[in-house]
Amino acid sequence: MDTQTEIELQAAAFRALRDHLQARTDVQNIDMMNLAGFCRNCLSRWYQEAAHAQGIEMDKETAREAFYGMPYSAWRDRYQTEASDAQKDAFKTSHAAHG
Repeated sequence: MDTQTEIELQAAAFRALRDHLQARTDVQNIDMMNLAGFCRNCLSRWYQEAAHAQGIEMDKETAREAFYGMPYSAWRDRYQTEASDAQKDAFKTSHAAHG
């Protein structure tokens, strides 16, 4: 496979992941962190870092909006729930082990 095709396939998979996460507003970031070690905020940070590596200025909010499909504050107000004590404990344990 040539490099350009590989890049296009990777970009398509990335967009599918982004779109999937935008549709799955029931999945909380803390659950993603506990299970997979990353969340929407991580993805948006990696996106911002990739932009900066290409010399493209991008602020945190712009990068987050690319993953949330709306301003982060709006997503948080609509969909984010308070983390339970069990979720917080799992995060501490997971973060300590992989931190």
